[in-house]
Amino acid sequence: MTVSELYEQIEGDYEAAKRVIMTDPMIARFIVRILDDPTYGKLEAAGESMDPAALFEAAHALKGMTASLGLTKLSSLSSEITEDYRPGKERHMTNGQVKEKLESIRDLYGKTLEGVRAFAEQ
Repeated sequence: MTVSELYEQIEGDYEAAKRVIMTDPMIARFIVRILDDPTYGKLEAAGESMDPAALFEAAHALKGMTASLGLTKLSSLSSEITEDYRPGKERHMTNGQVKEKLESIRDLYGKTLEGVRAFAEQ
């Protein structure tokens, strides 16, 4: 599987990743790091506690990491939570809506990890 095929499989934006990371070998090197990255786990824990500061911090970190990798759907979902919990701003989502976003992130993140594992094992 090529890097571009991986991105197609995981619903990533290969061209966005290429603009940031530049070459396929570098993209491959960075995308496999997601397998050991603790960022999503922090968001999951924050979602269980519904701690506003923890949700903001974890969603913001996941947004940045996924944007850099061209994982635009994950970045967009994380951004919605980031903005809802941004300090000093009024919240617009209910806890139920936040939990739905977190479920969407979990599902897409799981699909992403599955694809990246297959890519890393080849």
